[in-house]
Order: sequence, then structure tokens, then C-alpha cells
Amino acid sequence: MKNDLNIQKHLAEQTILFASITKWIILSSLIGALIGAVVSLFLKLLEYCENSRELLPFNYYYTLPFALAITVFIVKKFAPSAQGHGTEKVIEAVHKNSGKINISVVPTKLFATVLTIFAGGSVGKEGPGAQIGASLASFIAMKLNFTNRDRKKIVICGISAGFASVFGTPLAGAIFGVEILIVGALMYDILLPSIVAGFSAFLVAKMFGINYTYFYIAFYSSFDFNYILLSKVILGGIFFGLVADFIITTLGTLHKYVDKVKINYILKAFLGGIILVILTLIFGEDYLGLGFHTIKDSLSYNTDAYENVPWYAFIMKTIFTSLTLAFGGSGGVITPIFYVGATSGNFFGYLVDGYIPLFAALGFVSVLAGTTSAPIAAMIMSVELFGMDVGHYAAISIIIAFLMTGHRSVFPSQLLSMKKSEAIDIKLGQEIVNSQTSYTTRFFINIQNIINVLLKRSKKDAKENTEDKKE
Repeated sequence: MKNDLNIQKHLAEQTILFASITKWIILSSLIGALIGAVVSLFLKLLEYCENSRELLPFNYYYTLPFALAITVFIVKKFAPSAQGHGTEKVIEAVHKNSGKINISVVPTKLFATVLTIFAGGSVGKEGPGAQIGASLASFIAMKLNFTNRDRKKIVICGISAGFASVFGTPLAGAIFGVEILIVGALMYDILLPSIVAGFSAFLVAKMFGINYTYFYIAFYSSFDFNYILLSKVILGGIFFGLVADFIITTLGTLHKYVDKVKINYILKAFLGGIILVILTLIFGEDYLGLGFHTIKDSLSYNTDAYENVPWYAFIMKTIFTSLTLAFGGSGGVITPIFYVGATSGNFFGYLVDGYIPLFAALGFVSVLAGTTSAPIAAMIMSVELFGMDVGHYAAISIIIAFLMTGHRSVFPSQLLSMKKSEAIDIKLGQEIVNSQTSYTTRFFINIQNIINVLLKRSKKDAKENTEDKKE
């Protein structure tokens, strides 16, 4: 009788699990396909507008003051939640509003981002892709009267689908959409639908003719513990962590300073555009827009290409991006992070006399991990973009950069579920923006104990050696 009951319970459990898996595969596939189609439209429109710049009778970046002014007006008028780089607002909606996002974000974000990038604003396209995906998913979930939990799950699928269709890395994009919500935790119940939605969106985008770039950096090494290279990679992780911290600090600081300027918001955006035009006239056009050609040069195995990248490119790109977003530009922050990562890796390669494309690739993914606190997605991306041989070394650099930035991120609405050091006391479960840290002496006491043990051991060995010599 008891065995029959256990069998019935087992069969019931398996039936429920099968139904649940089937449900989420179908739902996430359909959501992913829809988002892949809409994001493809966004990417095609963006490409068309970028190619249309040459039709202007003057340099395209002279339109920046007008573009920023129009952008802030449209966003404030039609969809205030579309402000900024997109991803942050989506994370906030998931944590604070059960995934409810106004559908007006889709056309507003699409138009505002295309306008900003067309004029030369230093922003990316992945944040808008994620926000468009999340908004569409939220709209469908509300129309179908999903529960709060199911709505949050489908919105996270939308984030993953948006990232995957823009990145061209379906697995990394899907994991990234899940990982950026909580620092130090993955919601395993959302992994399957997110990955399915990511692959569905990616395949639909490919069907619509979206082309992605994967990098061959002419580097091959079996993982044979080349200690010289490994030591350079470890140093690189520390350096990329500092670069990531520089990005987070600059973005936050400039945003605060611009907020303190008490003038009409449209006039403020217009003045911000003028500042960017002046900087462009001084430093050149390389730090405007997506900057994809500079990323490709940094990762190129062609010596002439990567040697033409200025050592200070990562600093200038950070400044241009921070100013664009602070003055109301609409777009993502991840593509500029790729730029900063690749060019800082280019610079670091020169410093350590290493193979520059390799360190540019390490910077590409390590700075991403440091700024977004998403090391798992960054590791997967390193394999999808650069191959397994680079992925081995990237894993070391990525995790060091992730730890180096501490409890900070370009997404301040992320929740904390881990401490990055035993010497830091921080309340978990809070948003990064509200977290308060204090420091303990436990770490230093542990180090002192280890040193004392080693000293005692060395004294004992010295005494034994002296006694052996006497004998």
C-alpha cells in the first residue's frame, strides 16, 4: 500500500514537472521570437541611420545638442522610465514592481536610442534591447493575467532575449539577463526559460539578417601552466578591476554633478551636447557612437590595427559615455564597457610586453564582469566570442576583476546576496545603492596568525639545522 502511494506521488510529481517544463519552453520560445523580431527592427533601423550620416552636409556630431534636447523631451513626455541606459530601470522594475513596465517604453526607447547614436552619443544598443524585450514581455504577461511570479519570470526571459539578440551570444546573453538581477546568486528556476528565450530571439534575429561579429585573435595555447603568462593574466585582472571601478565612479560622479545644475532640463541637454562637440573637435571622433571599429582594431591580430589604438582611449571613452548619459542621452552602457575593456587591455598588453589581442580580449570580458557583477556570463561570453583557449585565461582575469570592484556596480538596483571579502561587513538582501559597509580586522588577524605560524616553523627548522650541524 505504501509503495503504491509512493509510486502515485512520484508519477504525479513527474507529470507536473513535465507540464511545467512544456509550458515554459512554449512561452519562452514565443516571447523570444517576438522580441528577436522587434529587436531586429531596432538594429536594422539603427544601422540604416548610422549609414545615413554621410548624407548630411556637415559633420554628424554637430547634431548632438539638438539630439540630446529632443531625446530628454520625448522621454520625459512619453515614458520617463525609459531614461538612462535601460537595464537599470528593468532591474528596478523586477525587484520593486513585480515586472510591471509600461509598453510606451518600447517606441520611446527605440526612437530615443537611435537618435542619440545617430548624432554620435557614446552609448550602446544592448540596454535598449533588454528594456524593449522586458517591456514587451511585461505587456503580454499583463494582458494574459499572469501571476506576479510568472510575470517576473517572463520579464526576465524578455531581458535575456533582448541581450542575446543584440550580443549575438545566445547563452551568455541569456545568463547575463538572469545574473545581473542579484549579485552572487542565480535563480535556477528561471534558467531554462531564459536560455530558451535567448536562443529563440537569437535565431529569429539571424533569420532577419542580423550579422554578428566573432573574433579570431590568432592565439592558441594549451592550458599548460605557463607561469609567466598566468602571472600577467593575474596582474591583468587587478588592472581591469581598477578600470571597472573607474567606469563606475566616473558614471556616478558626473551624473551627480550634472543633476546639481539647476537649469531647464532641455537647455541642460543642449549644453551637454555642445560640450561633447567641443571635446570631439579636440580629441577626434573615435569616442563617439558605438565605437565598434576601435573594438575590432584592439582585438585584431593585425599589428597595424591594434598599434593605432591610443593608450588613453579607454579613459576618453569613459568620459564621453558618462557625459552622454548624464546629459540625458538614451542608450546602453555595455557596448561602451566593451570598448573600454578592449582598449584598456590593448594598453595593458603594451605594459607587460604581452600578446596584445589576447589582453584586449581579456579586458573585453573582465571589465564587463567588474562593472556589472556578472562573472559567469562574462566567462561564457569569452568562450562564445574568442574560443575555449582564451576562455581558460579569461576565467582567472574575470573573477579577479569581479572581486576588485567590491560591492559597486553600474546597476545600483542590483540586490546583494554575497560578501566579496571576509574583512567587509555588509547587510545582504539590500540594493547596492543603499548598502552600507564596515570593515573588520578578522582578515588581518588571520594573516597575522599565518605569519606567526610560518615564523615559528622557520625558527624551529633553523634550530633543527643548527643541532644537526653540531652532531
